[in-house]
Amino acid sequence: MLKHLLIKNYALIQHLEISPSKNLNIITGETGAGKSIMLGAVGLLLGKRADTKSLLDENSKCVIEGQFDVSGYQLEKVFDEEDLDYESTSVFRREISPSGKSRAFINDTPVTLDVIKKIASRLMDVHSQHETLHLGQHNYQLAFVDAYAGTTTLRQTYRSKFSAYKNALKKLDALKKENAEVGKEADFNNFLLEELVKAKLKAGEQEELEASMEVMEHAEEIKTKLNESISALSDSEFAAISNLQQAKVLIGQLKKYSKNYDALSERLESTFIELQDIIGELEKEEGAVEFDPEQTQLTQERLSLIYQLQQKHQVDNVDELLKIQADLESKADRFNNLDEEIQEAEDQVNTLKEAAQKEAESLSSKRQKVFNNLEKELMQLLAQVGIPDASISITNETIALSDHGIDQINILFSANKGIAPQELSKSASGGEFSRLMFCVKYILADKISMPTIIFDEIDTGVSGEIALKLGNMMKKMAENHQVITISHLPQVAAKGNKHYFVYKDSSSDKAISKIKALEESERVEAIAKMIGGDKPSEIAFESAKELLYSKA
Repeated sequence: MLKHLLIKNYALIQHLEISPSKNLNIITGETGAGKSIMLGAVGLLLGKRADTKSLLDENSKCVIEGQFDVSGYQLEKVFDEEDLDYESTSVFRREISPSGKSRAFINDTPVTLDVIKKIASRLMDVHSQHETLHLGQHNYQLAFVDAYAGTTTLRQTYRSKFSAYKNALKKLDALKKENAEVGKEADFNNFLLEELVKAKLKAGEQEELEASMEVMEHAEEIKTKLNESISALSDSEFAAISNLQQAKVLIGQLKKYSKNYDALSERLESTFIELQDIIGELEKEEGAVEFDPEQTQLTQERLSLIYQLQQKHQVDNVDELLKIQADLESKADRFNNLDEEIQEAEDQVNTLKEAAQKEAESLSSKRQKVFNNLEKELMQLLAQVGIPDASISITNETIALSDHGIDQINILFSANKGIAPQELSKSASGGEFSRLMFCVKYILADKISMPTIIFDEIDTGVSGEIALKLGNMMKKMAENHQVITISHLPQVAAKGNKHYFVYKDSSSDKAISKIKALEESERVEAIAKMIGGDKPSEIAFESAKELLYSKA
């Protein structure tokens, strides 16, 4: 509900503020006084594009601000999705700078036009003869029927089941796509895997084989130098072990003379033991070195296989080959299990589709049960707003499961006797279409929580008793919903809980539009002028009073 509207520096409006009633608000005024300008400003709050040509003073910024009571519209989740602070009374603001830069805010947080449009459209519904109306769209007609049939909750239940079905179908499609892609590579991957498995690769073996190969290729040189080293340490005339043994004995004889000699003796003993150990290791290594042509060939062949596999897979070591092997094994396992997964997914899809289909059929049945009553009620209302020969026919085509069910509803309309109802886009003039939409919203107002509704001269083309009925319908509609009506009919104006008068002030250099809330006596005069012109007669005043105070 709109609690307060501020418009500054917009078109002919210098400064305008209103705090409309929560029920029926009437806006009247002379042609060209600025009523439509107000709607243009409201359009900015609904996310429409701004234009610097809209500035009254080109050197000042334009501000359009609406304060809304947003409680009861289930907008908490929407605010959360857009990372906005939810407040039961929220402020929507548009600013247009002289440079042409436009900014939008919700509760002082900057937002994009898409965001302000998304939320504000849930709070205000501007309805005029000249706009492209939703009523011609099948989804809008379907939502209208659901509201009338009271199937909104059932529709939500269906959507939940349909969503589960669609998600399962998406998963099945993904599995089938994966199966096709994996299947294309399966034979080649199996060939690569068999080759790697057959190779029986082991982590670290390449380094061991390369080290062994290095030794085998230089076996003669290694064996010769090992033997020479052994000889120098233990077998020759001047062997190191013999000389060390002699020194150890001699120093041992001096231990009794000084602790220093004792320490040296211990060090010589340790060195002697270490040298013995080194000689033993050298003898062991010498004994292990043999030139084995067969083993050399086997090692060369193993290394050659490893190098070939590395080159094929474009890697540098056995560990990476083992990772590739593990990946190929995983792909093979995945491919082997996909058939089972696909079958399970198909079973799941069929189960969920059956559940959604059952819910859709139940939803469709409840919708179709209200067609006759809805047709009759619409025709009765259309007669009240001046289309007595109207005929309405609601048809339904069964379609495949969709987000809305299995129904494609089409409301057919004819305004004239003897003319078969047709699709709305082919059958209704602007005024007729507008009044049909009014009747739809009149019905909806009794069924759901609707946003603030603004009617822009929806009463064009009606007069007399029809205008009175239209005013009464608006009054009834506004009992539970805020309605703002721009009207030129006294019968409608008299029904308002609050009456605003828009006028043009030409007292300064530039004419500006102003608005004021009329007091009771001012309302009588304004309505009398709507009846009898600028200088209304006493009869016009009496008629105005009758309209204002009549309970009919």
